[in-house]
Amino acid sequence: MVQHHVSSPRRRIAFVQSCWHREIVDRCRDSFVAEMGRLGFAGADIVCFEVAGAFEIPLHAKLLAQSGEYDAVVAAGLVVDGGIYRHEFVAQAVIGGLMQVQLETGVPVISSVLTPHHFHSNDEHQQFFHNHFVLKGVEAARACADTVKKIRGLSPLAASSQQAA
Repeated sequence: MVQHHVSSPRRRIAFVQSCWHREIVDRCRDSFVAEMGRLGFAGADIVCFEVAGAFEIPLHAKLLAQSGEYDAVVAAGLVVDGGIYRHEFVAQAVIGGLMQVQLETGVPVISSVLTPHHFHSNDEHQQFFHNHFVLKGVEAARACADTVKKIRGLSPLAASSQQAA
């Protein structure tokens, strides 16, 4: 198991997003970056990555977390029922994979991967999710900043327990 400890005063965040439904998911990224700026993070502290679809996010998140370069990884995507496959399986794999990444690496993973039960290509649904992803970006930023701060606060506890052992 790889353990990640934040020792650098610089706070770097990786933001990984899927390209499916980009016009919607981009809204999450944009609002995330804007809110992180309001919370005191510099634009250079946030590095954005794109992957093909949501299924590819957990591996990318794991590799970024293992690199030791990031204090947190944020994931954004939209897993919808396209009528071809059972989207529940993809949604479960992605969300479970993201949880596994943070537990294995010790790097927080914040999820803005949405898995709605019903999504249709009509204008009403498109507009709803377009707006909702703005809110999700703000929520992810607040959760990310708070989690990074709290994890840093735990670092002295981890160091003292390692010295005692």
